[in-house]
Amino acid sequence: MSPTQVIVLATPVFLALIAAEFAWGWAKGRNTYRLNDAISSIGLGMLSQLTAVFTNLFRFGVYTAVYGWVALWHNEAFWMSWYGWLLALLFYDFCYYWLHRAGHECAVFWAAHVVHHQSQDYNLSTALRQTSTDALFGWIFYLPMAIAGVPPLVFGVVALVDLLYQFWVHTEHVPRLGWFDRWFCSPSNHRVHHAVNDRYLDRNYGGVLVVWDRLFGSFQEEEKKCVYGTRSPLNSWDPLWSNAEVYWALARDSWHAQRWSDKLRVWFKPPGWRPPDVAARFPKPPFDIARVERFHPPMTKAVALFGALQFIALLAGVAAFLWHADGMPLSVSSVWLAVLAAALWAVGAVMQGRIGILHVLLIELLALAAAATVLGL
Repeated sequence: MSPTQVIVLATPVFLALIAAEFAWGWAKGRNTYRLNDAISSIGLGMLSQLTAVFTNLFRFGVYTAVYGWVALWHNEAFWMSWYGWLLALLFYDFCYYWLHRAGHECAVFWAAHVVHHQSQDYNLSTALRQTSTDALFGWIFYLPMAIAGVPPLVFGVVALVDLLYQFWVHTEHVPRLGWFDRWFCSPSNHRVHHAVNDRYLDRNYGGVLVVWDRLFGSFQEEEKKCVYGTRSPLNSWDPLWSNAEVYWALARDSWHAQRWSDKLRVWFKPPGWRPPDVAARFPKPPFDIARVERFHPPMTKAVALFGALQFIALLAGVAAFLWHADGMPLSVSSVWLAVLAAALWAVGAVMQGRIGILHVLLIELLALAAAATVLGL
């Protein structure tokens, strides 16, 4: 069974837990969900899994090649033991810490990671809000595992375990957990990570363990109420723009910079850094947490119902595609990626009020007709 199929099987569990969290919050008078935001977050998760059909071939291919060529120690019996698995998970989590930290301290890595932080809500659907571009550079941080001789199978399994663990920490309904918070990534620790408060900014990067943050000076306990999102709000339900917005901003600043060194530095400086000449010509207002407003364009009941039904249909379509993707020719997979991405874009657009219900249906009809023509159906 492929990692993609494992995610498909886990999806009903994710959705059941999301429903349970919503019901709990509603009963307690502390609802943390909005339909448009939740659909946007889960839709970005679907798009991430769709693109992973293609990028996983690259990411695991590079890992396997490095493992085969330059691994310093080949001992599968060791890594297949219980202590080998545990060491591999710790090794992966350590590498993840540095990738995650780079995602907040280097602009080009932030361009990929920002997708996960764009939601201004914090709930279990936020956990599914994942980037589609992390495979561009993220694989670099795991090459030490390949060089050390961790077999590709072990690497793939511990990567999945590390990812699945992080689902449950995206909630406001679990309080601080005492000793657990001191050692592990917990809901309290991860709420801090998603906050834009000055004291909380760029803290708590650990995936499973928060020990790394304590060791390397990036830990912060939860104290004041968290404000979620990013300091440059997305203000859109467009999943394609969500993945592209920071890359576009960096490319624009790089283009306008007068010094060649600044054109390059834009990509590697911390997020928010801009060349002085670009900042002077194209100023941006300073971040003021007191003036943060939630992006929440109005929806009629008809649009909300339509968006929910479209989301359910798309979820089924994406699950069916992912289940069979490994056996599809790359050309066929590419066509279905385009169709499903167009439908995801259309659902976001109708919830934002950019297009109407009939436009969505027309876009989907044209996308399916184009797919049928290309595939000769």
